Amino acid sequence: MMSVTARSGALGPYLSATAQAVASHLRPPVYCASSAAQIVLPSKKQNLTTDSLRSIAPLTGNVKVTTGPHGPMQVRYAHSDVKVPDFSYYRREPVSDPKQPSEPSAAGRKAFTYALVGSSGVAGAYAAKNVVTDLVSTMCASADVLALAKIEVNLAEIPEGKSVTVKWRGKPLFIRHRTQEEIETEQAVDPTTLRHAEHDNERVQRPEWLITIGVCTHLGCVPIADAGEYGGYFCPCHGSHYDTSGRIRKGPAPENLEVPPYEFMDENTVVVG
Repeated sequence: MMSVTARSGALGPYLSATAQAVASHLRPPVYCASSAAQIVLPSKKQNLTTDSLRSIAPLTGNVKVTTGPHGPMQVRYAHSDVKVPDFSYYRREPVSDPKQPSEPSAAGRKAFTYALVGSSGVAGAYAAKNVVTDLVSTMCASADVLALAKIEVNLAEIPEGKSVTVKWRGKPLFIRHRTQEEIETEQAVDPTTLRHAEHDNERVQRPEWLITIGVCTHLGCVPIADAGEYGGYFCPCHGSHYDTSGRIRKGPAPENLEVPPYEFMDENTVVVG
């Protein structure tokens, strides 16, 4: 019978294995004797402690021995021959000597730093302003588009009772010099009887001048001036009739002719847009 202890860990050197032999008619006992005069056991392993490490450490030099209950014991040798980096090249002149105090020159060094940071901020802000200005300017209308945004018309060239057509922003613009009879007729119309109720005074700044965009509000056709049943404008495409105030009186158009923004500069000049 054999009994063996396994997985002993740190107690392995102190454990032993034994064997027992029982004689029988199948296995007779065998007697043997050790030839050694004395059995030699291995020496006990020396435990590493602070004292034992200190005893094997050199007596001279920078040596540090450390140990602890939860960590390995070790001997550390300090590298005293490592050269300290020299930062003299990067030091400013007032603090080039490490043995001199830096407080007397602190104000001057701070002033230089603040001046450098401030000038950099101003330069950065100026550059950012130019970048933003250039970016926004690319989104603005071009010079030719701005030139067509407004149009100046000389009213002295339009006789009374006549209507002229000029181009404004790619659209026809009707400017009509109305007679006194046309003014009285349009002002006498009751707005409640109209499809798009507007009084004549709401559509003109001066009674004698009617300024409208010459685009039919039905399907965008261009009406004919001085035509139709009401003497104003007539769209031959679908038969929309407008009076001399540009209001729809008959036909499929749902609204009156649009009145653009305009301003009279003097008695004979108007600026549209």
